[in-house]
Amino acid sequence: MCGITGIIDFSGEPVAAADLSRMTRALRHRGPDDEGFYLSPEPGAAVGLGHRRLSIIDLSPLGRQPLSNEDGSIWVTFNGEIYNFQVLRQELSRLGHQFRSHTDTEIIVHAYEEWGLNCLDRLEGMFAFALWDGPRQRLLAARDRMGEKPFYYWRQDPLLLFASEPKALLTHPRVDPALDACSLSRYLLFEYVPAPHAIFSGVQKLPPGHYLLADARGLGVKPYWRLADYLNRERQGETLEETAAQLQAHLGRAVQSRLVADVPVGVFLSGGLDSSTIVALAAPHCGEGSLKTFAIGFVEPSFDESGYARLVARHFGTEHHEEIFSARRVIDLLGQALAEMDEPLADASIIPTYMLSGFAAQHVKVALGGDGGDELFAGYPTFQAEKVASWATRLPGALWRQVLNPLIQALPVGLNNLSLDFRLKQFIKGLPYAPPLRGLLWLAACGWEEQRGLLHPELLAGFNGYNPYQEILARLAGPSFSQPVDQALYTYSQYYLPEDILVKVDRASMAHGLEVRAPFLQRELVEYVTGLPSSLKLKGLTGKYILRQAIKDLLPPAILQRPKKGFGIPLSRWFKRELKDLLLETLSPRSLKDAGMFNPPAVQRLITEHLQGVKDNRKPLWALMAFEIWRQRYLQGAAAARGDNP
Repeated sequence: MCGITGIIDFSGEPVAAADLSRMTRALRHRGPDDEGFYLSPEPGAAVGLGHRRLSIIDLSPLGRQPLSNEDGSIWVTFNGEIYNFQVLRQELSRLGHQFRSHTDTEIIVHAYEEWGLNCLDRLEGMFAFALWDGPRQRLLAARDRMGEKPFYYWRQDPLLLFASEPKALLTHPRVDPALDACSLSRYLLFEYVPAPHAIFSGVQKLPPGHYLLADARGLGVKPYWRLADYLNRERQGETLEETAAQLQAHLGRAVQSRLVADVPVGVFLSGGLDSSTIVALAAPHCGEGSLKTFAIGFVEPSFDESGYARLVARHFGTEHHEEIFSARRVIDLLGQALAEMDEPLADASIIPTYMLSGFAAQHVKVALGGDGGDELFAGYPTFQAEKVASWATRLPGALWRQVLNPLIQALPVGLNNLSLDFRLKQFIKGLPYAPPLRGLLWLAACGWEEQRGLLHPELLAGFNGYNPYQEILARLAGPSFSQPVDQALYTYSQYYLPEDILVKVDRASMAHGLEVRAPFLQRELVEYVTGLPSSLKLKGLTGKYILRQAIKDLLPPAILQRPKKGFGIPLSRWFKRELKDLLLETLSPRSLKDAGMFNPPAVQRLITEHLQGVKDNRKPLWALMAFEIWRQRYLQGAAAARGDNP
């Protein structure tokens, strides 16, 4: 795993080596082992490519990037892993291509030479890369199908910049770290900023499954793969047992392919169904007792899963590593974790993910994780809520308004993880909306209506007709769905998975020089599961039904039967005690007034309601606090460093 950067000046003005070096070194945490640069000598567009290396495959100097073809006419800087590189290498060698290294990176330049843009269909893995084609004077950039690896870019003719993270772009003297106001609204809604948008004005993300072509005439972005193409594929005559067996075979191949490395490999083990499945399928490929598993726990009982992780580790005889964290230790690490997020992210599980990554990185350089399992197999409670909502919306509106809603609002505020009152209040918050909006609102920090009272009037005035709900519906238009759950699954694959879960894992792991691989996101597996009917994923109110059938003979019954438990921290409780001072300091009226983005009385009302136990405002308060910590570092801090007014 690595960090990539680049500067292309289509006017031919030479790239400043100091600018490229500064951008690349801003990503040294992603690649602590080495760095490399390429500056084009030929006439035409001026090209600078940078790379920070985390050595996983071919640890020798021959694996150093940027890397070229035989005659130096095509260069690539690459972040990720190509899991089928050995098969492609054999095919390309038979076609006459010569290789200097044993890396998966070199596959990309030769595959492009041989197949052009069609090479993207042959690459299996997680990746973001930029390839300079000297003869055609164009840049090709691409991002993997599900969005495991990031790619940001900034274009202001004749200059094009790109990087794995925005913080590298911000080091370039031409990039102004100004806020995109509409993306602040997107952040408050989603708790992240979805592609192709970014929080910084002028910066964009390449969406998953897309490629970018840029030359002196302009820049274009197109998809090379669509998940929608695999929705609802009919499977004639296949029994439940046959489907379960097929699924287990797919899972086994996915896990085995992600164990290939020239360095030690471990597994993130929460004791949940997804991570336990990976351990069950990985253990047979490792020597007895040699598979390393990693878990963290919390002193707070309603958030602690470490007992389940120990159960799985004992069952498969892994070399298990565990660390239990106190509230004080989590808070001490909070600032470090949030500092890694150069785009604000209001998913509080970034904190435990950051801690787990740091813990695992002390022992391995590669870890397998269960990311994607919930989105493929309907594992979140919101999928169950979608079924309940389809029934509840048939009830008379007066019954909800006059009877059920008042009863739910009157429930006492609980502080435990996913307490009943919190889940019910979130449920009715999104109920009036049709899918897919209601599913997104169940996860939202602040819906569009709430934002109108929260955002500063001057900020709202600049939106010029922007409406996030219309933007969502336009993006998801096209595919047809036979069931609301199908639409919810697709929505999660387009938003929550790539923009929250995978960003969180990428940033948290890369902060510690750790590569995390996601077997559930193997292309073959994703396409197969997407084609299965939702009734096999959510049977009644039982999520992951077909996954449970596929691995029922592999896991202990206690793991198969346990309910979903989120990987979070007890924010509701901590805002009243351990995090209270930080909350009040970060969201002080004076600080908010100086920033001019939020309405201080509205924020104060959220704080007072939470501290007095009137409402559980954990989601909006955490979103606001995380944003303010980000703003002070990346907007106010950048302005101060440049000598501008904050």
